[in-house]
Amino acid sequence: MLVSYKWLQDYIDVKDLSASEIAEKMTRGGIEIDFVHQLNKGISGVVVGYVKECEQHPNADKLNVCQVDIGEDELVQIVCGAKNVAAGQHVAVAKVGAVLPGNFKIKKAKLRGEVSQGMICSLQELGIEGKLVQKEFSEGIYVFQDLVEVGSDALAALNLDDEVLELDLTPNRSDCLNMLGVAYEVGALYEREVTLPNIEVVTNDESATDYINVEVEATEDNPYYGAIMIKDVKVGTSPLWLQNRLMAAGIRPISNVVDVTNYVLLEYGQPLHAFDYDRFGSKEVLVRRAYDGEKIVTLDDQERTLTNDHLVITNGKEPVAIAGVMGGATSEVHEGTTTVLLEAAYFKGSTIRKASRDLGLRSDASTRYEKGVDQDRVLAAGRRAAALIAELTGGTIVSGVVEKDLLSYDMATVRLDLERVNNRLGMNVTIEEAASFMSRLGFTYEQDGNVLHVTIPSRRADIQIEEDLMEEVARLYGYDHIPTTLPVGATTQGALTEYQKKRRHVRRVLERSGLSQVITYSLTSPQKAKGFAFETNQTSSVRLAMPMSEDRSTMRTSLIPHLFDVLSYNVNRKNHNVHVFEIGSIFLTDEETLTKQPTEREMVAGALTGLWHEHNWQGEKKVVDFFVVKGILEEMFLQLGVFEKIVFEQAKLPDLHPGRTALVKLDGKEIGFVGQVHPALQKELGLKETYVYELELESLLTHETNSVIYKSLPRYPAMVRDIALVVDTHRSAGEVEAVIRWAGGELLHDVRLFDLYEGEHMEEGKKSLAFSLTYLDPERTLTDEEVIKAHTEVLKMLEEQVGASLRG
Repeated sequence: MLVSYKWLQDYIDVKDLSASEIAEKMTRGGIEIDFVHQLNKGISGVVVGYVKECEQHPNADKLNVCQVDIGEDELVQIVCGAKNVAAGQHVAVAKVGAVLPGNFKIKKAKLRGEVSQGMICSLQELGIEGKLVQKEFSEGIYVFQDLVEVGSDALAALNLDDEVLELDLTPNRSDCLNMLGVAYEVGALYEREVTLPNIEVVTNDESATDYINVEVEATEDNPYYGAIMIKDVKVGTSPLWLQNRLMAAGIRPISNVVDVTNYVLLEYGQPLHAFDYDRFGSKEVLVRRAYDGEKIVTLDDQERTLTNDHLVITNGKEPVAIAGVMGGATSEVHEGTTTVLLEAAYFKGSTIRKASRDLGLRSDASTRYEKGVDQDRVLAAGRRAAALIAELTGGTIVSGVVEKDLLSYDMATVRLDLERVNNRLGMNVTIEEAASFMSRLGFTYEQDGNVLHVTIPSRRADIQIEEDLMEEVARLYGYDHIPTTLPVGATTQGALTEYQKKRRHVRRVLERSGLSQVITYSLTSPQKAKGFAFETNQTSSVRLAMPMSEDRSTMRTSLIPHLFDVLSYNVNRKNHNVHVFEIGSIFLTDEETLTKQPTEREMVAGALTGLWHEHNWQGEKKVVDFFVVKGILEEMFLQLGVFEKIVFEQAKLPDLHPGRTALVKLDGKEIGFVGQVHPALQKELGLKETYVYELELESLLTHETNSVIYKSLPRYPAMVRDIALVVDTHRSAGEVEAVIRWAGGELLHDVRLFDLYEGEHMEEGKKSLAFSLTYLDPERTLTDEEVIKAHTEVLKMLEEQVGASLRG
């Protein structure tokens, strides 16, 4: 919101205060002022001139030689190249010695043989942005339309001696999206009265109901609609004061009728719309939801396709405006307009926001409707605009307002307990001071001891609960006046939760193992969202309503696809040995159309490719393989205290190598997988042999673990027996080991696989697994007979359970 310092003085007396002082006070009071813009950008020496004569330059077809009166004893000759310069014009003249923006100094010069003693200026040359200049002057000099005194200061006439405050408003302070709201704020901060505009509406003897009828079908979206008729208008250029105020607020002047609606929008914060009554198409205004597929050409000459979510103003048959967003081209006010139908309405913010977002249209009107307008000002703003239009166009207001009014005008009452205020804010405000603050804000109240029952005006819709009023007290008391004190009461030392400690431990274990942590996007493409999403009961991906791009349109269902991007990025830059991991969330849902929040699940995933380690001096290299990754995970499980409850189970999964992939199960529950990327996918990604894993982190970190029990070193010797077993190829080493541990009983202390053999001298369909079995009793020395008995039982169970036999 841009606020003109000079315009603000229409509503509140701040002549004794500078714009910078007001900005500082407002910022300290909670309304941040980003900048105070000086409209005079270093300009001096520019006056109002009158072009008495204008003749073509004798030596140049595109130049004119002008004799200009600038209020001095003699005329000055100025050579001007503007197409629209002509005798009889009042113009802005930079005299010799004047300075224009950018420290551009005007000097006496000779152009094609003719002396030029100054410069006739365009608005752009005076520092006004081109987008704010009226079309008729956008490619030439500016010509004053109002009566101005020759020789007077042109900067004052053009309002370039003004200062503009740029407000950075938070969404809750929509009350300051208008000049009156800012005046109330300044008045509260400085304890000064606010003067509202004097609205004098003079009407004729006709009745507006003879011209128009209003019907509202969508009453929930549009609880108030008012129509005012102004006839015999003459559309033309706005007076200079109105143009200046609009340009200071960042709006380009268009015509007197349209400029008035924009002016009142800035003054009251109430959007208005003016229709050409003769082009409206009927005597009926019907407000309804649009039909699906219905079309309208808007003021920007773009055809828009509407849906039933959008609210439209119609002439009973076809849309003439998208309510609260933009008018239609067919009923636009133009130079030939003689009768104006003025709309003043209250539209539901969420409906306007939906239409603005769907259609990609954001206007000053839609912004204010979205954030909320003051329902008590709707008709007042309409009457104010009607009076100004009649005054500036010579028109006549038809008596009466045709309206449909279903608004509730009950004002909210909020309780303010002084004891709670002082306890919450750490201040010592008296009830008299609190009451004074409410009065300064323009709030009425009733006092009951140390409690105020405050009635909130509709312009301050952000005040809803007691804490909101506490904030108002703090703002007016002055945040910088609140005493600095140490906290009182019991304090607790901050610490990580058990879950956070374990998650940090996981990160450190993986980093110690040689992996680097990466962070990737939570948003991905629909194609990548399908990869590695192994949740069979989660069938749908979560798509964004307004994605930044198709590549960032879907919430990820796995961390791995983006880890591939990290690998490819590094490999393409000659870094071939990449070992990374990520801890992050995936998002899952089982709904096609979301009616509830998706499930967010924290995962840990990794991707490794290239060499695991390389010792050039010893000539030793180790390539990343399945067992390297499995070993990293086993170390992590060991550190988390769940190693004994983890099982790796061979599996076949999409996009993974069918013979080098395993599910990871914790107490029988599947929590993830580890494996080699399928060769076909590796080739597609431009990667060499690559291994990945992804585990559900929450299951790992919340699983109950046993306390660590330390045991003394054994005092008695152990006995070791090595066995080489022949088993079917499909039998896994883990399955065989489980049978050994079960059959070995209490004496079997440890089992370790140390050899696997397949190939020559081995029967087809068979393989050899060699295990080392350690027998131990910590309380005594075992006898050969005890070990032989236990070992024999192991061999017997191996033969019965898995068909294993000793290798000869």
